[in-house]
Amino acid sequence: MTRRLGEMTTAQAAAAVAAGPVVLVPAGAFEQHGPGLPLATDTIRAERVAERVADALAGPAVIGPSVPVGVSPHHMAFAGTVTLTTTTFAAVVREYADSLHRHGWRKILVITGHGGNGAALTTVAQDLLTTHPDLQFAWTPLTALAADVIAGMGVAQVHGHSGEAETAQMLAVAPHLVDRERLTAGTTRLAELDALGAVSRRSGGPKLTVRYDRLSANGVLGDPRRATPEDGEALVDAIVARIADFVTEWLEA
Repeated sequence: MTRRLGEMTTAQAAAAVAAGPVVLVPAGAFEQHGPGLPLATDTIRAERVAERVADALAGPAVIGPSVPVGVSPHHMAFAGTVTLTTTTFAAVVREYADSLHRHGWRKILVITGHGGNGAALTTVAQDLLTTHPDLQFAWTPLTALAADVIAGMGVAQVHGHSGEAETAQMLAVAPHLVDRERLTAGTTRLAELDALGAVSRRSGGPKLTVRYDRLSANGVLGDPRRATPEDGEALVDAIVARIADFVTEWLEA
């Protein structure tokens, strides 16, 4: 039987509550990813990872509806970007959760390919503790789960959005959507951030949210030309394994 809730009949969905007590909800964004990656990169990666996690679990998880547009105001200087406000995004996720809860699901895991969704997802999780105390709501990023793999990839001093790791993942899960001839390095050194007038984004300090056109002229952090499909598979494998391990422990708790 399909693991995708959207491909089930209502009768199959009712049965899936018992057979698949965890709903995986892919969430992404519709935003610029530099000259060589598609606007839906974050959604595509989240959906592919959700599929692989469901396959790895072999039964106890179903894949719910995706949230294809995320919180991306910081990318609006680049053509094609579409954004939701934090309020709208949080409302959409909360109402997804409420609907699934009404049908009997009590464990929901949002798999987000877009870091900009994190703050809103944390807010949703806090709110649901009050409004739905019997619902366990979790969320996970993708790339951050495989920091150890990235450390071995030889990434630039500055790396991240549309850089080596994201491009490698896309080469692994949707290579036909990567325009390799247009992959171009963006901001790769902290000195370049200073030259652009951006406050250093070193970890551990105060958090300042800025537009991406202040961080990189082409919207890229890092050098995506260094990415390989092999690195992408290693990243995706690590991400999938770690999410699957979490769900397995969650079900046993």
